[in-house]
Amino acid sequence: MWAPDKSTAPPPKMDSRYTSTAGIGDLNQLSAAIPATRVEVSVSCRNLLDRDTFSKSDPICVLYVQGVGNKEWREFGRTEVIDNTLNPDFVRKFILDYFFEERENLRFDLYDVDSKSPNLSKHDFLGQVFCTLGEIVGSQGSRLEKPIVGIPGRKCGTIILTAEELNCCRDAVLMQFCANKLDKKDFFGKSDPFLVFYRSNEDGSFTICHKTEVVKNTLNPVWQAFKISVRALCNGDYDRTIKVEVYDWDRDGSHDFIGEFTTSYRELSRGQSQFNVYEVVNPKKKGKKKKYTNSGTVTLLSFLVETEVSFLDYIKGGTQINFTVAIDFTASNGNPAQPTSLHYMNPYQLNAYGMALKAVGEIVQDYDSDKMFPALGFGAKLPPDGRISHEFALNGNPQNPYCDGIEGVMEAYYRSLKSVQLYGPTNFAPVINHVARYASSVKDGSQYFVLLIVTDGVISDMAQTKESIVNASKLPMSIIIVGVGPAEFDAMVELDGDDVRVSSRGKYAERDIVQFVPFRDYIDRSGNHILSMARLAKDVLAEIPEQFLSYMRARGIKPSPAPPPYTPPTHVLQTQ
Repeated sequence: MWAPDKSTAPPPKMDSRYTSTAGIGDLNQLSAAIPATRVEVSVSCRNLLDRDTFSKSDPICVLYVQGVGNKEWREFGRTEVIDNTLNPDFVRKFILDYFFEERENLRFDLYDVDSKSPNLSKHDFLGQVFCTLGEIVGSQGSRLEKPIVGIPGRKCGTIILTAEELNCCRDAVLMQFCANKLDKKDFFGKSDPFLVFYRSNEDGSFTICHKTEVVKNTLNPVWQAFKISVRALCNGDYDRTIKVEVYDWDRDGSHDFIGEFTTSYRELSRGQSQFNVYEVVNPKKKGKKKKYTNSGTVTLLSFLVETEVSFLDYIKGGTQINFTVAIDFTASNGNPAQPTSLHYMNPYQLNAYGMALKAVGEIVQDYDSDKMFPALGFGAKLPPDGRISHEFALNGNPQNPYCDGIEGVMEAYYRSLKSVQLYGPTNFAPVINHVARYASSVKDGSQYFVLLIVTDGVISDMAQTKESIVNASKLPMSIIIVGVGPAEFDAMVELDGDDVRVSSRGKYAERDIVQFVPFRDYIDRSGNHILSMARLAKDVLAEIPEQFLSYMRARGIKPSPAPPPYTPPTHVLQTQ
């Protein structure tokens, strides 16, 4: 009747690049191939339009997602149809991969179903809602209510969207195994055994997911406990086969196969018991020898489930992200009246600064509840007296530098360009210290600060900036530096600290808090800026969740419990 619904499709198979046999060093890549988080979106509506003459509407909700490059909407999935209601709570959910660093545009279309046809044009349109996945997740309790629009002159009711992070992707297990009386494979000594774990795929093939260490010269090894995500072990499917092979390690890499056994997450989760003692069987030996029983046994010693907390848990628990913008107004950017200037006031398209601000800002603003952003400039001479400032408010109000949304920041930026004189030097430390003062006053995990510096990259106060970063690394803050223009950004790469942690006077930064991105890498040759914005935003914000978690973990701050889920009030019939 309906097109197959992707929301209930099996989890995506792993990228084939990662399914070849992996050495232990490759296993980090395994987790990198899997999206960070999967979110289940539930849909309810209230007071839908009634399109049926003799009964109420029979609603269905269709979700469309938007492609990053071509901006085309494509259907993602459909809920079931619920007969005769204007207040549906749909049972079928949409399961979406959630990337904090991407703006994921969603469109929910509602129809009143009149026949068995899967063709939507044959049904009555009840309206639609546009939002982003970040908007749903970032709302209080991850519950977003929006008016349904799309039919002029009619009230179409409201939609209620709730997002829940799927648990299967968050649990990790700590397991320990030992073995007894394994076959002796080495001529002189005993065996040097190790275990290899595989999870089965839908097509019956196996993907390696863990190798233990080698325990030398014993037939009764006890391996160290190891931690593995439930996702890597069985992709969240508790009954999926897990195959374990036992090998005798050889220096030349031609490890001898001792035998194998199969189990599942559900069996392992029973913990240490008679159910978790496995006979290790070598099929070749079993076929040849009548008296063969096994090549030893492997026993599960312990099984402990741990739930990893995620960035979303903190956002749901009410942690606020505060976003501050700082713009480089130094003379090295070029005269704003000239087309060669990075600050060129082009009436027809955004300049490099405008593009960078818009791209990054639009993504972060979904996480900032009041959408009011302090916007600062540095390196300019200010009217009326021409004093040089390294932290001035773009809106001209130092007592209240807040701008309303990214649009407000853009307006203040263009206004400042007309009034200040580009000058120098390029000092970063004052704006970093400005945000650090705020961050140092709330260290309880309720707020986290992100400073976006947009600059042409010619920095004058490198030593002071390094000191500011080392001090800020103890605070709940991250710094994103977007470099615009053609300069060599060696100094910015050094501040990024991905390869070598930033240090000042022998003190190293407690954690990496700086992400540097050269803007020119994202401008596509055809001048199609849209694609570059999506890629830029992805790369700029990709490190924020991990930097955020590193602060919370280091301080032992747990997420606050999310507010209880909303339950609609029950309607009591008034008796006369």
